[in-house]
Amino acid sequence: MADSQQTDPAPQWWSRPEGTAADAGRDGVPAPRPEGGSEAEPQAAPVHEVRYDPWGRQPLQVVDRGRQGRGFRLWQVAALAAGTALLAGGTGGYLGVLAERQSSTRLELPQAAAADKGRAPDSVAGIAATALPGVVTLHVRGTSGSGTGTGFVLDQQGHILTNNHVVADAKEIAVTFSTGESVTAELVGRDSGYDLAVVKVSGVRGLQPLSLGNSENVRVGDPVVAIGAPFDLSNTVTAGIISATGRPVTAGGDKGDGSDISYVDALQTDAPINPGNSGGPLLDAKAHVVGINSAIRGADKDDPARQGGSIGLGFAIPINQGKRVAEELIRTGRATHPVIGVTLDMEYAGDGARVGDKGEDGKPAVVADGPAARAGIKAGDVITKVDGQRVRGGDELIIKIRAHRPGDPLTLTVLRDGRERTLQLVLGSANGS
Repeated sequence: MADSQQTDPAPQWWSRPEGTAADAGRDGVPAPRPEGGSEAEPQAAPVHEVRYDPWGRQPLQVVDRGRQGRGFRLWQVAALAAGTALLAGGTGGYLGVLAERQSSTRLELPQAAAADKGRAPDSVAGIAATALPGVVTLHVRGTSGSGTGTGFVLDQQGHILTNNHVVADAKEIAVTFSTGESVTAELVGRDSGYDLAVVKVSGVRGLQPLSLGNSENVRVGDPVVAIGAPFDLSNTVTAGIISATGRPVTAGGDKGDGSDISYVDALQTDAPINPGNSGGPLLDAKAHVVGINSAIRGADKDDPARQGGSIGLGFAIPINQGKRVAEELIRTGRATHPVIGVTLDMEYAGDGARVGDKGEDGKPAVVADGPAARAGIKAGDVITKVDGQRVRGGDELIIKIRAHRPGDPLTLTVLRDGRERTLQLVLGSANGS
């Protein structure tokens, strides 16, 4: 399909600049165009991502196990409250939060009222009562301004999970709890490739961590609740359903060099989410977190009626991926990326992800003794399926790979010289950014 490799015009907030799909560099991250305009040789982009270090860390409040979802193709995604969109909160709003901050270095949060605890756990009111004490609003001041995002408490040590694009430019972070108390937070670690970050508050007692569910159990039609601070309106609760699973989503690209692009095998929901919801929890009927709200699909740029808010297409990072990345960020400050060790031809216009003829600086497109080389993949091969799921382009292959852990086995379907073959591969590892 000739259009499977084309990038739509820049979406509403977070977007990929024109041409980035064709200008990918190492590890599937778009690189700057070489000088020389259209006559310059296009750079190939590798899917060079991944290995999980089995540190033996206990999972964060795992409550169940389940199955995988299916993948589809999606273009033109806008992330919530990224870059200048975060400025909607305004510097004045940020300073107001600082003025309300507790003068003491310690804070004890009140517990939920007995009346709230008595609500039905599977009602929207019950889910909200259960989860709101563990959801926070982040007011961030950075070099380019200030803005608002959302996060949620992971543990009693004060770790809070949010989106990377909420805190990427942060010089100072204020965390406000549902009760209105505010404290400062420090950045623990972040990863732009997964659009996830962990911050930490200290001296706070009575923290109420949210329980983490299993995103592999999520099914289309499941009811969900989103909590966040859209347009700096904290403690906002919206409800909807899971409208699709396994949506391949790419977002970012504001920097122009591809270093801020994230690749997500996302949960899609019609629960209204807007700028400021970024980093907030998407909860199932048992008030378990199944996703981290991160992106929306905006209306077409040419639409004069576009308002910049929810049109019923929101996307969340699956919590299974979020949990793994959060554990690594808490332990080391960095996350690992799964890799197969190839350079992709991101200008390939056919169906599938084509391995390039050469890599960066004239190096081989298939890394010597890398996972792909050991599996028998060669330059010019077209990868059409991952574990039986169709792959329609290079971005989608990167997304499917990053949905796994380093060390996971994969079954790749490869087209070579007109013949289809099946290869077994074990994912390697690379450090994220």
